[in-house]
Amino acid sequence: MDVKGKVAIVTGASSGIGLATAKLLSSKGAKLVLVARSKDKLEQLAKELPDAIAVPADVSKVEDVKNMVKQAYDHFGRVDILINNAGRGYDAPVERTDIEIFHYIFDLDVVGPVVAMKEVIPLMRKQAEGTIINISSGTALMYLPNNGPYSGLKRALAHISLTAREELEKDNIVVSVVYPYITLTDFEKNTIKDASVQGHEETPEAQEAFKKADPPEYTAQRIVEGIESGEAEIFGHDWMKRAPAT
Repeated sequence: MDVKGKVAIVTGASSGIGLATAKLLSSKGAKLVLVARSKDKLEQLAKELPDAIAVPADVSKVEDVKNMVKQAYDHFGRVDILINNAGRGYDAPVERTDIEIFHYIFDLDVVGPVVAMKEVIPLMRKQAEGTIINISSGTALMYLPNNGPYSGLKRALAHISLTAREELEKDNIVVSVVYPYITLTDFEKNTIKDASVQGHEETPEAQEAFKKADPPEYTAQRIVEGIESGEAEIFGHDWMKRAPAT
């Protein structure tokens, strides 16, 4: 899909990958619906980008997601692109998984994107085209200790995405999933961590991995390339396609 003139909803648009993606789409002529919880940041960004509106919303809440899509459609009269990027990490061994936190991460990282898909699909079907991009994680391709709750949910999102891709092909609606590599954002800082894994990000192994992290602008470029190409799966790097299982 050529993004010029298209209406794109970007969740998690106030920082990191979402912010970089919104700016890149804007530079290519897209009209933007900027979504995040941070009202002030969104409104400032909407002033900086042409043809952009701010829609404060908590993607973990079903009614917020429904309202997000309604506001987008009411303002622009169509929705061409949905980028489900908002999310949060949770690091914990399976044995120590806090079920209340797990439910929250499930609502934010899986249920929210599915609700958004349910809301935009009928609109896109009427338009006879549309693109949905769901942001998974490179961890969904691995079995990473202390990352099971988060990576498992991101793998579920990927599976749902690729199943929807098959279901919606006849409607000319393209669904793709993106697996970013470690990206230089506040994601790690905002990740919920069980006490047993506190400080693990400061180990030499972790520090070495973060030295190879991608800037958010790089990940944004991969996302937009995915929109333009319509590929089913977009990997942060080609070597991730062969990521080992352990």
